[in-house]
Amino acid sequence: MERNVKLSATLASARRLCLALALLLVPTWLAAAPALVVELRVDGAIGPASADYLVRGLARAVDEGAQLVVISIDTPGGLDTSMRDIIKAILASPIPVASYVAPSGARAASAGTYILYASHVAAMAPGTNLGAATPVQIGGMPGSPSPKPDEPEATQGGEKADPAQKKDKAQKAAAPTDTLSKKQINDASAYIRGLAQLRGRNAEWAEQAVREAVSLSAAEALQLKVIDYLANDLPHLLKQLHGKSFTAAGVEVTLDTEGALLVSHGPDWRTQLLAVITNPSVALLLMMIGVYGLFFEFSNPGTGVGGVLGGICLILALYSLQLLPVNYAGVALILLGIAFIAAEAFMPSFGVLGIGGVVAFCFGALILIDTDVPGFGIPLALIVTLGLTSGLVIFVILSMALRARHRALVGGDTELVGSLVRVNSVAPDNPRGGWVQLQGEQWQVVSQTPLQRGQPVRVLARKGLLLDVTAAEDAPPEGD
Repeated sequence: MERNVKLSATLASARRLCLALALLLVPTWLAAAPALVVELRVDGAIGPASADYLVRGLARAVDEGAQLVVISIDTPGGLDTSMRDIIKAILASPIPVASYVAPSGARAASAGTYILYASHVAAMAPGTNLGAATPVQIGGMPGSPSPKPDEPEATQGGEKADPAQKKDKAQKAAAPTDTLSKKQINDASAYIRGLAQLRGRNAEWAEQAVREAVSLSAAEALQLKVIDYLANDLPHLLKQLHGKSFTAAGVEVTLDTEGALLVSHGPDWRTQLLAVITNPSVALLLMMIGVYGLFFEFSNPGTGVGGVLGGICLILALYSLQLLPVNYAGVALILLGIAFIAAEAFMPSFGVLGIGGVVAFCFGALILIDTDVPGFGIPLALIVTLGLTSGLVIFVILSMALRARHRALVGGDTELVGSLVRVNSVAPDNPRGGWVQLQGEQWQVVSQTPLQRGQPVRVLARKGLLLDVTAAEDAPPEGD
């Protein structure tokens, strides 16, 4: 018995020792495992959906305790407001952010170049390019001179101008001449130069990318110190970043990316929905559906389908438009055009209001989006299709109005006169008076001859609430 007690005590001591060792080793194991790396992906034009996705993705990475966020980029550019929201989130991030232009064949043009310069790490895959960072809104504005490649070179004393003079001349020719363009160019140039100085990258080329819209390949960007690394793929980039130190939000962070867990967070349903409704073409369609839905609901109240669908679509359209660079003159023309089309339905003007509405709508749709950023324009084919659809609606309305105008009246006294009915009852004190059932109502009738119950009579005229009738065999035929 005593022996069993000693054995139990020994086993209990061993269990306590194993538990203590496990508690001591677990923090060591956790410390030995490198923190995870989060990958976010941007494909296509940068807009409100991209900005929302990246800002929330950076915040989520902080909550997950990630040591690094890698933004894989393939974009032709995007909206200035969305780009600046992304850059603000990168600059405020407490963990380093690496922008990686990949895969081969990808690009980081325009807004993508700014994001690359703002990141703690700038990397590219072979076969990619970046640059062309001139604000595209001013690309076609009045005052910007068009280049003249066929113009002969200036000569002085029969000699050609030297390369320095030609370069200076080209820069002057490319410089915008109107005040607004100069302001936008200078603002964008100062912005990217500040980012370059913050990250210690080539500020001179950055300004050149804004003012002259130049581009670089990946190898050239590495050589000119525009980027920090050239990596074949993401694991290759993480291998190069192992042990590197970066300052994020004022705190120095040393990366331990060798063997780190890589987690990719793709766009969720919210980002996908936002990307759909912030497409200018979809926003225009939602506006049309919303306005027409409410129009049909007001013209035929009771069903509720048009009102519910129209209200939802109109609210979504207004939400998406307030996120986009909208020209409010375009919105006003679209609404004016729809109002004219609706007015054509209620008070037909034989096409004057309707045609004017279609013209106003088309012009409004053409100038609705106040930017030339790729992916944010409204296709001309869509505008023409919607205009033709509205024209078809007007044609149907006019056809119905013309048919109704030539149709015989079927209500009121016109329908009563000439009706053939039978006498339901005869007045007891007046054999020439009685009652008939006509159009679902009881009418009092009077005749020049005595009436009999069940006798067929024809209505000759209406005198207030009294109908003047005559025996059917004595009545003249209809139309005489």
